[in-house]
Amino acid sequence: MPRVLSIVLGGGKGTRLYPLTKDRSKPAVPFGGKYRIVDIPISNCINSGFNQIYILTQFNSASLHLHLSRTYKFDQFSKGFAEILAAEQTLHHSGWYEGTADAVRKNLQHFRNHHPTHYCIVSGDQLYRMDMKDMLQKHIDSGARLTIACTVVSREAASDFGIAKIDGDSKIMDFQEKPGKTKDIADWKIPPKLLAGKDAVGKEYLASMGIYIFDADLMEAGLKNDRVDFGKEIIPMILGSEPVNAYVFDGYWEDIGTIASFYEANIDLCSINPQFNFYDMERPIYTHMRNLPASKINYSNINTSLTADGCIITNASISRSIIGIRTIIESGASLDGVVCMGADYYETPAERRADEKARRSPVGIGGGCIIKGAIIDKNARIGENCRIGIDDIERTDGDYGNYHIVDGIIIIPKNATLLPGTSV
Repeated sequence: MPRVLSIVLGGGKGTRLYPLTKDRSKPAVPFGGKYRIVDIPISNCINSGFNQIYILTQFNSASLHLHLSRTYKFDQFSKGFAEILAAEQTLHHSGWYEGTADAVRKNLQHFRNHHPTHYCIVSGDQLYRMDMKDMLQKHIDSGARLTIACTVVSREAASDFGIAKIDGDSKIMDFQEKPGKTKDIADWKIPPKLLAGKDAVGKEYLASMGIYIFDADLMEAGLKNDRVDFGKEIIPMILGSEPVNAYVFDGYWEDIGTIASFYEANIDLCSINPQFNFYDMERPIYTHMRNLPASKINYSNINTSLTADGCIITNASISRSIIGIRTIIESGASLDGVVCMGADYYETPAERRADEKARRSPVGIGGGCIIKGAIIDKNARIGENCRIGIDDIERTDGDYGNYHIVDGIIIIPKNATLLPGTSV
């Protein structure tokens, strides 16, 4: 039987998701009320039977490490594990990871101990469901030495991805990274027979999802150099000498790399038929089991919204919003299109009295607040009668101290405080 070792790439600095990535890595950003982004790829691996998993981390990784250590614990009979490999200094190398291939190369000594037949490399910051076992079987059946998971995209979207040129049998003939908006790539369109039956209106190009299955010996041999990136360098090099196939994935996939895409992916979860479905008994998304109580809803009106565990919501009106774990919402608040990440803790009665004495708003959303089209990060203190995204005022992207505006979306950073009556 194939022995697959999964490698989850923990991501870089995640600058396009700032300020959500100010104190945490991109895979550690909360998502969907109770999850972290990294839970998606790890759960895909586990649900596919690939339960020997390494997660490579580097930037702002403390929050990610804590989450992983609390969440992924396997029994002694399964031989499964989800272990963290942080960037480290050794006698062989002393620098940071310089790219995706460099990160894998610097950890090969750990991987070889498991004697894998195949490596499955996935990104730690994408939203999708995939049966990796089916991808592996098609990889083996094709006789390819490397298979790249790909999704169909429009010409406009193709500018920002690695693009594959394939023949009618899904063999990759050529590959280029981020061709840009002006380059002529008309002859890179997908063969029509491979689009038959797929919902791909206006999508004629094949973009790499950053998910690879390598024959183990090919990957190890391909990394015996100083090239640092799979998409830009390793894959084009292998294409010249080895058969490479595309695994055409036609399900939902979102690279939530910007504030706008992150916000929209969260809000879509509130729709009646969301594109990404957490309600799948056969393929659950795993996360930290917190043993929180059920949410308490007092005299509130809530529609097309998600409320995570441990919330207390009183006399509020909530629409199209994500209410994260331990969120406290006081009387008279109104939320529309809000992604609220919740809190890491409950304040004790003594702490709330201290807040009152210091004239500091408690953790949560104060009474009478009206909030629309915003992201509220963890442990934020929103004072009473704040107005966020409501007033008709000009808003320019930027850092305004206790709030940010990115892609036109208002963000209240982690641990931030808005004084009562603030208007943003």
